[in-house]
Amino acid sequence: MKIRKAVITAAAPGQRDLPLQSLVDRDGVRKSVLSIQVAEMARAGAEEVCVVCRPGDEDAYRAAVAPELAERVRFAPQPEPRGYGHAVWCARAFTAGEPFLHQVGDHLYLPAAAGSGGDHAAARVCAVASENACAVSGVQPTRENLLPFFGTVGGQRVKNTPDLYAVESVSEKPTPTEAEQTLLVPGLRAGHYLCFMGTHVLTPGVMDLLDRHVTEAGPDGRGIQLSPILDTLAGRERYLAVETPGRRYPLDTRYGLLHAQLALALSGVDRDEVLTGLVDLLAAGKMGR
Repeated sequence: MKIRKAVITAAAPGQRDLPLQSLVDRDGVRKSVLSIQVAEMARAGAEEVCVVCRPGDEDAYRAAVAPELAERVRFAPQPEPRGYGHAVWCARAFTAGEPFLHQVGDHLYLPAAAGSGGDHAAARVCAVASENACAVSGVQPTRENLLPFFGTVGGQRVKNTPDLYAVESVSEKPTPTEAEQTLLVPGLRAGHYLCFMGTHVLTPGVMDLLDRHVTEAGPDGRGIQLSPILDTLAGRERYLAVETPGRRYPLDTRYGLLHAQLALALSGVDRDEVLTGLVDLLAAGKMGR
């Protein structure tokens, strides 16, 4: 299975400006969050990237993409905020019956170490999807107290693999009680569950299920989410989860952009300069007390 297309959702009211924010990447060059994401998708093999956005935001997003990546970028409007699943559904004409890589626009994904290729979450998820010809979601073992922030999967480890799981169920932001009852995965540390990284390869079957759900919800339907669709998918076709390297950085939290910038800087060419600056700041803070 070849993954040629990718979709970034960025239309939510609290999410729209995050892809436009400027960060200094690991190579020391200032780039938009959107450019960093599109570049990661291109390294994973995506030839075209569709940004789902509010109507009227296209020009700002287009201007934020590095010139060498601009020809890859397309846009799909989400006129009203009807939910995450609806945003993915808005890209159905772009995906046109093909499997596609998908990431949310309010997270930044950094590899485990310097370099590219297999160190990146998108590349790892695409590789597993290509090898197995099925939908694949990137996951990470996550502490129980963080369950209110993530979609979570239950399933079984695929035999003779260290990091691959057959997905049996999906729940969006479950309670600890619900997770303990339905989402325990044999082999994980106690108190940990497999939570979404925000990186997926989705099959045409996902779009078919979304299309049916959107139709049933009607033109005024709200709260159309992706996790229930993936839960249904797990019962209909093969669906895998893979532990992905690196870390996810939610940008919509109070210091999300700051944490992402520090992570980029401390893993890049300016690491020593940034460490020196941090030590100076800490020392100045102590002296000022």
